[in-house]
Amino acid sequence: MKTTFYMSLLLAGLHAVAHGQLPPNHHNGHDPNESKHHMHHRGEAIACLKLVPNNADFAFQFFKEVTLEAPNKNIFFSPVSISTAFAMLALGARSTTQTQILEGLAFNLTEIQEKEIHEGFHNLIHMLSHPESGVQLNMGNAIFLTEKLKPVKKFLDDAKALYQLEAFTTDFYNPMEAEKQINDYIERKTHGKITDLVKDMDPQTVMLLASFVFFKGNWEKPFKPEHTEEREFFVDAETTVKVPMMHQTGRFDFYFDEELSCTVVRLHYNGSATAFLVLPPKGKMKQLEQTLVKETVRKWSDHLFQSLLSLYFPKFSISGSYEIMNTLSKMGIVDVFTDQADLSGITGTPDLKVSKVVHKAALDVDERGTEATAATAAEIMTVSLPPTIEFNRPFLMLIFDRDTNSTLFIGKIVNPTITS
Repeated sequence: MKTTFYMSLLLAGLHAVAHGQLPPNHHNGHDPNESKHHMHHRGEAIACLKLVPNNADFAFQFFKEVTLEAPNKNIFFSPVSISTAFAMLALGARSTTQTQILEGLAFNLTEIQEKEIHEGFHNLIHMLSHPESGVQLNMGNAIFLTEKLKPVKKFLDDAKALYQLEAFTTDFYNPMEAEKQINDYIERKTHGKITDLVKDMDPQTVMLLASFVFFKGNWEKPFKPEHTEEREFFVDAETTVKVPMMHQTGRFDFYFDEELSCTVVRLHYNGSATAFLVLPPKGKMKQLEQTLVKETVRKWSDHLFQSLLSLYFPKFSISGSYEIMNTLSKMGIVDVFTDQADLSGITGTPDLKVSKVVHKAALDVDERGTEATAATAAEIMTVSLPPTIEFNRPFLMLIFDRDTNSTLFIGKIVNPTITS
């Protein structure tokens, strides 16, 4: 019988949180801003940019699966957190188990070597953890092991070097104590944003793998709190809720996608984070979520133009908590959760499998982020009234990191008054 271990993935995001996988121009490198961004980390950037198309494919495929499982619910998760954790797990996987993990993460192993994948994630973690001033982003991985389990030194050394892994000894025979140790660690690392990640732990657990992302950012153009007012949000044909709606008139990056009939507005954070806000027509969310691919986001990015708008956007907090074994199994990562698992690179013996995978993410959106920022720029207003765009029905929010083209967060906000 296989010994089992848990994987916990979590992500915390603050303030219209976001660092992500910006598909714009990501393959061709013709974006002058992009080359400017990467001047000082060219070697790192080249390694992690090799992962961009695959990570983006994984992000949108995972989103499709999750929306099918929870069609009318808020969704919020961090694709980069999930893919980083499983890439690290692949370090200790062997044979078919390893192949399934890497292919399930959307890598074509005839085009990219395993070594390149791990180097790419190493550089991605490094670049995301040292972002420009104005954005706080912390990524990390931790492994909690029972005293009896002696991990292979090479696995621990490689995982520490490549994935900044921290390792802890844990007494899983005392589940309450183990839960407290793990939850306290995660709460501290996510600045109190993610609490009670694990509960009802099985005393048979021998290892728990946790991956986290924490983001905090301030809008480049903050909203003024005095302009926030309560307005209606149309959840569906039968349900309307009242939400605090932020308002700002000014020039915004804007595009209307005629093919998908959706409105796209891009807002920047100070630093390298960007949020795409995507508003489909009433009743057309399913069509959008099932056709969303990285090429769509690249098209939006290429076609955005500055437009004077009167923008209404809700102030909200949501979190998503997912058991993602089923979702990943549908994406081809199967053996690692069964007695067929081969994780012998971790312990030297094949009797280990993953018994549970938890991913938790949180997002707060407000007028300015956590700190007040002094905005000195004044918008020049035209006399005629600008068009109004109001995010008053279900919409998508995609958060990208421009420096690494990474998709930090994907959210579907169906009802902004429901926090989890």
